[in-house]
Parts: sequence; C-alpha cells; structure tokens
Amino acid sequence: MKKLLIGVILPTLLIISCKSKQEEKNSQQKESAINTLTTAETNEGWILLFDGKTFNGWRSLGRDMVQKEHWKIEDGAIRKLNSGEVPSLADGQPMEGGDLMTEDSFDNFELYFEWKISNQGNTGLKYNVSEEMSQKYDSKYSALGFEYQLLDDKDSTYAGKLKPSQYTGGLYDLVIPKNTRIKPVGEYNSSKISINGNHVEHWLNGDLVLTYELGSPHLDSLFQASKYRDIPQFLEKRKGHIVLQNHKDDAWFRNIKIRKTPAKE
Repeated sequence: MKKLLIGVILPTLLIISCKSKQEEKNSQQKESAINTLTTAETNEGWILLFDGKTFNGWRSLGRDMVQKEHWKIEDGAIRKLNSGEVPSLADGQPMEGGDLMTEDSFDNFELYFEWKISNQGNTGLKYNVSEEMSQKYDSKYSALGFEYQLLDDKDSTYAGKLKPSQYTGGLYDLVIPKNTRIKPVGEYNSSKISINGNHVEHWLNGDLVLTYELGSPHLDSLFQASKYRDIPQFLEKRKGHIVLQNHKDDAWFRNIKIRKTPAKE
C-alpha cells in the first residue's frame, strides 16, 4: 500500500511542480512584456507613448517639464500621487497640481492603455485636448477635452449617485457606457479609444462600451445639457493631446500605446 501511495504521490507532486514553474514563467513573460511592442504591433504601426522608465514625450500641461511632486514612475507605470503624498510649499500651502500630457498631438488613432486606481479612486484620460483652449476656459494647468472616465464605480461614495455618463468607460458628462465589466480595485484594466473620421469608440476590458459620432445632432444635444455647453469649439474635432488627469487620488497607467489610422472617407 505504501509503495502504491508513493507511486501516486510522486507523479502528482512532479506535475504540480512543473505547473508552478510554468505559471511562474508565464508570469515573468507577461511582466517583461509591459511597455513593449511585439513585432506584429510594430509592423501594424503601433508606437509606445510611455517607455516604462522615463517621462520622454510627456510634460505637464502649462509647463515645459513634468511636475514630479505629483507624478512619478513606479514599477513600470506612471503613477499619479494622491494628495496626501504631495509635498506642501514652504508656507504650508498645498502645491498646485496639473495634468500630464503628451508632447505630440493626434487626431485619427487607436489608443490602448492599462490603468488601475485606489479605493474610491476617481480620475480620467482625456483626448482631443487643446492646451490653448484649456488655459483660456479652465485653468493654466488643467485640460479641457473629451474624458474617458476612470472610477471605482462600486464604492458607496459613487454607487448610484452620479450621472450615468460619469462612470467608468463613459465619455464624461456626455455619453453613457453600457455593459461595463470592471476588475477589482488594485487590478489593471485595459481600455481602448478609437477615432476614425467622426466615429469614436470606447472599449473596456475587451468590450465595446460606447460609440458616438462627432458632429451629430445627438452628440450636440448631449453637449447642450452638459457642463461644457458654454465652451466654444469644445465639440470640434482637432489634432489634440492625450492627457492623464491630475486628480486627488492614486492612479497608475502603463502599456500606453497608439496607432495612427487614416481618416474614414
């Protein structure tokens, strides 16, 4: 009987050991692939907006450098520090923050990024951003543009208390996302924004969650009921910057890559 048990246990342990080693290898391969492009992606025209190590290609809106008191690179991700970790000024007043934006601007593209937030987290990624318009109608350091909302939807702070367009995946304050599947706080989600001519799509974790048409009567009606309604040219399509919002909460962004696409005829 002992020989029989040993004969069963040893192969089982060998299988478990091999499986654990393979899982570890897969995990290592997955981690090593962060902030890199495959050969196929390179051939398809994808470029990295973040190399995982530096802020090359980025600057703070309204500044000629990155405001590193608010932004840092951590474990291969751009991290927006929560307000409690931002140092105060010499007189004890809080240090004014600002959004982080790409130096380049884009119009027709596919943008892919991965993100996670903290408990009760609230932030966003903005696109179609004009720095000049932002400073004219908002503040010197904050972006005005279309916002892909990122939120801890299920937290009691927000659950059922916001406009439907103000939850994750939505075009903030304008278009409502549908059928969103969000990973638990602390895990990375994947998102994609596609602009082809006037057709725009938001994707979340592999699912299409909303579409809209620039210049359509429907979008204009939503705009007239939004907080942006008094901002001239807000809805106009432009070659704009990609912007990470400076909110009060911790947020992490990685695998940020973009592919320029020809405008749909």
